[in-house]
Amino acid sequence: MASQSTAIQPYSTPPTQKLSILHGPSDPPLVDLTLGELLELQTYQYGTKECLIIPWTGARWTYYHLNQQSSALAQSLLDLGIGVGDRVGIMAGNCEQYAAVFFAVAKIGAILVILNNTYTATEAKYGLNFSDCKVFFTTKTIGRTDNTRLLQDLHNEASPIKVVILRGESGTYTTYDELVKSGSRQNHDRLHRVMSKVLPHQVVNLQFTSGTTGLPKAAMLTHHNLVNNSRFIGDRMRLTHEDVLCCPPPLFHCFGLVLGLLAIITHGGKVVYAAEVFDIASTLKAISDEECTAIHGVPAMFDSLFQAELPPNFKCDKLRTGIIAGAPVPRYLMDLLVNRFGMTEFTSSYGLTEASPTCFNAFTDDAMTRRLTTVGTLMPHAQAKLVDRDGNIVPVGERGELCIAGYQLQAGYWNNSEKTNETMVRDAAGVLWLHTGDEAVFDEDGYCSITGRFKDIIIRGGENIYPLEIEERLMGHPSISRAIVVGLKNKHYGEVVGTFLELGDGHNKPTDQEIRDWVRKTLGNHKAPTHVFWLGHDGVPADVPLTGSGKIRKFEMAKLGDEILSKMAKTSKL
Repeated sequence: MASQSTAIQPYSTPPTQKLSILHGPSDPPLVDLTLGELLELQTYQYGTKECLIIPWTGARWTYYHLNQQSSALAQSLLDLGIGVGDRVGIMAGNCEQYAAVFFAVAKIGAILVILNNTYTATEAKYGLNFSDCKVFFTTKTIGRTDNTRLLQDLHNEASPIKVVILRGESGTYTTYDELVKSGSRQNHDRLHRVMSKVLPHQVVNLQFTSGTTGLPKAAMLTHHNLVNNSRFIGDRMRLTHEDVLCCPPPLFHCFGLVLGLLAIITHGGKVVYAAEVFDIASTLKAISDEECTAIHGVPAMFDSLFQAELPPNFKCDKLRTGIIAGAPVPRYLMDLLVNRFGMTEFTSSYGLTEASPTCFNAFTDDAMTRRLTTVGTLMPHAQAKLVDRDGNIVPVGERGELCIAGYQLQAGYWNNSEKTNETMVRDAAGVLWLHTGDEAVFDEDGYCSITGRFKDIIIRGGENIYPLEIEERLMGHPSISRAIVVGLKNKHYGEVVGTFLELGDGHNKPTDQEIRDWVRKTLGNHKAPTHVFWLGHDGVPADVPLTGSGKIRKFEMAKLGDEILSKMAKTSKL
């Protein structure tokens, strides 16, 4: 028997782990255009083609008409003394005048301050005063909301803002139509001189963020940000000049403005805003009547549409694509998009106001599983990385805070250098990174999945617990119609899992132990809620605190849970 010799193997270094850092495509190239130049170019190419359809007002504006209206309004704004860098506010529902104001302000180098139309009078005044607006466009009512108190308060201020009523009852206020009429009579030479001096990298828009962690902040977005991001969004959706987009999301949000209006204009298509504020029947009618090829929405909007009774002779055979974003999307909803609406090319998306907004977006021909479980791949000319709490880039497959770099980053927060410096940080190489506060994971192919809010992570005894997976498990219980999971203070563990639940109609309330057992069937013991609160029961408020754009203010829910536990502890000692 031959003796075996053991060869000495040369030393080899262990394989290096691939890190979670991505670089978006370099094509197509970025363009250097202002929003005014964009509209003029598209008017030159598509002038007589319909651009903006507003069924609830009857408006059917061509590219030429939108350009003409915005130019006339821009002339009048110049007459009012509005110049480069001046702020103009707007708070209104989805209407044709909103689009005209947006482009008019952009053409003269001013900055449009967009206010959420659900703001109270106090919130709206804060936004107007904080940004020092000189002119404010609004309406006396927005949907069912009455703006009378806001208008009275503005009238009584020491240095009142010039109020312009966009449409409807105006009283003694100047109207949009009066300004357009006045501007239409003027020579356009002055406007062209002003437009020629506006630069793509100037700030054009202040968008108030949702403020899930405190007071809203105003993100400063440039022409360059918005023109390029909207182009790339439309490219991912394969938009052409033949597409018709139904856009229920509001124009006060990047979803309605950039993914809606601007994505369509950059591709020569047509956008339909069915109602002043989201309305189920109007949206369904618009999809059918206008033969829409695409529709955008947040999950709650689509859920409402699928639960509604369809109008007579409803048709959606032209629908093929659209973006569903803004919140985690349940599997059943995506199945309905395909099976009920025929949206075989729908795309998932991720963005935030401070990034103008879209960072990741699926392609229309990505595998269905990719579109179901991820937000797609990185957009052109962007960079993304995932970092741990010490700022180190994590390996692929591990969760970390999502950070974005590239052309699309905001210029900063208006008058808030502290928050700007906290959120936007340069690395050792000098690259400026926006820390999103969102937690994500990348796979080997560069697809991104959002797994929760980085700040919402519950750290129980040094172990990270992710609220989203617990919320999804709880929502699978037949008795639960809503689940909110937060971290609650605990002397031993630091934090433990707490949940606020809403009881479904016609169901009996399960015991706390039944809830824990339900979670433990699929998740670890430590992920079962230590504390269970039922909304609207046992002194717990029925309402959930929301931001202006409908996101849950989880830090307030956690504070409420801690307060309830503190009171219970004091009572038990008596």
